[in-house]
Amino acid sequence: MTTTDAPTGRSRRSLMGWLFEPLPLHRVAVMRAVAYLFILVDVFLTTSWVATKAYAPQSLYVPLNLGGFLPHPTYLYVTILKWLLVAMALIAATGWRPRWTGTAVAVLYTLWMFVAMSYGKVDHDRFAFLVLLAVLPTVGAARWGDRTKSMRAGWALQIVFVAVMLTYFLSAFAKVRYGGWDWPTGATLTRAFIRRGTSLVEWTINYPWILIAVQHVMVVLEFLSPLILLARSAKARTIVVIILLGFHVSVYASVTIIFLPHCVAILSILPWEKLLRRDRADVPTDGPSPDDGAPSSGADHSSGGAEPAPDTNGPPGGPEPRSTPDSADRSAHSAPDAGASPRDNSAPEQAERPTGNRARD
Repeated sequence: MTTTDAPTGRSRRSLMGWLFEPLPLHRVAVMRAVAYLFILVDVFLTTSWVATKAYAPQSLYVPLNLGGFLPHPTYLYVTILKWLLVAMALIAATGWRPRWTGTAVAVLYTLWMFVAMSYGKVDHDRFAFLVLLAVLPTVGAARWGDRTKSMRAGWALQIVFVAVMLTYFLSAFAKVRYGGWDWPTGATLTRAFIRRGTSLVEWTINYPWILIAVQHVMVVLEFLSPLILLARSAKARTIVVIILLGFHVSVYASVTIIFLPHCVAILSILPWEKLLRRDRADVPTDGPSPDDGAPSSGADHSSGGAEPAPDTNGPPGGPEPRSTPDSADRSAHSAPDAGASPRDNSAPEQAERPTGNRARD
């Protein structure tokens, strides 16, 4: 499933080619660490209120449609679920048995969300993060710094990209569906700013036309969110991430609401491999590079009849490829070439090259 070849232009133009576009495994390794460690932040800091559901009256419990079969969240159930989730998130962040530990984290966090959202409030900022947790285990092993491109990695990360887009698109759809066109034309932001607006936006309450204009812009941009999927290059995706994160920072600066799980999912769009050092060809190594062997092997040939170095991949007219099968073959070629110029050796070398290539393949 893995490949180091660049995706073909033909497949990238098709939907399936885009969905399964091979992407570096390094991105998956980074996102596993970020996502699984964020769960600790989420459980203990940003949404620590979920654990308090263990003390909530049963009369307030209204299970989600998909979680109707689950037991009522008792103190014992919530406590065990919390610490199991924390323990598995720590193990999964190490990359150990990623399929099993990642699946366990995805299931436990989903159950944790069933507890959180079964008391009359459902947050839509968890959608892309839940998708991220669900698809990460499907990739399998992924090491930090591994530039190997994988179709599994591409599928997983592209699915999260789609989930991020749908969060905005479906949000606009819900605004119009439940609030009608009063959402963009009414006093939506005015009410929000009065309730929890910061000093940065309080002055806008005196200019309602500005807020109405902002509401229209928000709805239009959310409906146009599928366009972000057109970002293919690393630069374009980085710009998309900056814009999306900038939007959420501005929302937090306005009404102190931040969609942290969704912001974590947004990070999966970034080309994390760009932060790595260049490939090994650019990194000094202790051993000689293939190019280093070309001149020396050529010198061996020019000596006339000298046996070429066995482990070089020189240019045409140079030494024989490293895959020369055995000493018997080398002796068979060297006998008629004794005392001949390097150019005279070109015929037997060209006959050997296909064999050498097949051996390497």
